[in-house]
Amino acid sequence: MNASLEVEYWVVDDDGDLVSPGPLLDRSDRIDPEFVEPMIELKTTPCATMDELRTEFRALLSDVVDAAHERGKRLVPLSTPIHAAPAELPYRDKRGTALQRRIVGPTFDDARVCAGTHLHFERADDAGRVADQLNALTAIDPAFALVSSSSHYRGEPIVECARPYLYRRSCYGPCPEQGQLWPYVDSVGEWERRLETAYDRFRNRALEHGVDPDVFDEEFDPYDAVWTPVRLREEMPTVEWRSPDVALPSQIFDLAETVRGIVDRAATRGVTDAGSNSSGGLTLPEFATVERVTDAAIDDGIGDEGVQRYLRRFGFTPTAYEPLAERLPDSRVTKRDAKTLRLEAAGQLEREVGLGRARA
Repeated sequence: MNASLEVEYWVVDDDGDLVSPGPLLDRSDRIDPEFVEPMIELKTTPCATMDELRTEFRALLSDVVDAAHERGKRLVPLSTPIHAAPAELPYRDKRGTALQRRIVGPTFDDARVCAGTHLHFERADDAGRVADQLNALTAIDPAFALVSSSSHYRGEPIVECARPYLYRRSCYGPCPEQGQLWPYVDSVGEWERRLETAYDRFRNRALEHGVDPDVFDEEFDPYDAVWTPVRLREEMPTVEWRSPDVALPSQIFDLAETVRGIVDRAATRGVTDAGSNSSGGLTLPEFATVERVTDAAIDDGIGDEGVQRYLRRFGFTPTAYEPLAERLPDSRVTKRDAKTLRLEAAGQLEREVGLGRARA
């Protein structure tokens, strides 16, 4: 089963200030600008094995880190910039972003402080197994807590996993179908019907907010108008898990390897409800349980014993992870403190990819 990876990083200068990536965007066709200026996205091609994926991504990341170093810039693997004023996070001039801000409303601004990791897995040949893949990723969604990399927003410690909190409880609060976790589905057809319903409601909201229908239709189609934690992508085609934070490469790949095994098991052996399971497929808890554990993961991370027990049942080893969020202070941090914390995280990333000089 092929897998690919997309990871977003903050770009800072040697003082820890957020800056535009500039010429780093021209380094490779696998580097994209994000919707705010001081963020960059690195992506891989579909890879048949985890070793291939790891090798390709590390080579790309190492090249970009070196190129950034030559220009007095650094990449930061934190899911929020810890402390940043709106002026430090200017939007890029993109019509889709402007429309989202208009349609969703003021809470959409919370999205611009979030940097994450997206894992793509090749869809199974059988449509029924694709639904199983979707449901498996839905069930293991609280695993984002294993790589939580920030607990702060505007300098304040809000929850252990700040990014999923900001996306799910704040940013897309006015449009929950666009950004929150969907329940299990019985078929791909059911998922696509939900997608059409979510799209229609989003479009109606857009028209209510004065968006020209032709402009909306030119910018969005159903697959491009949901940003849920688990979704199907049509153009790849893949099943995508969007929940994890950006983190250190070692953490991302430890997580990705386990998740790939779970998705592969769902694709080959299926899933079943709680109870007997003679097929060797994945046993799923009730969706209400998923929601409860996800809330606990957002609030308390892997420090929550219930979250740990839940993840162990799927084959994760919570004690093997040391989320960067746990290294952050439990108190408010100043802007100066935030710059120091960004540089420390950049230094950890650089040591993992073997940058020539060690920087703290």
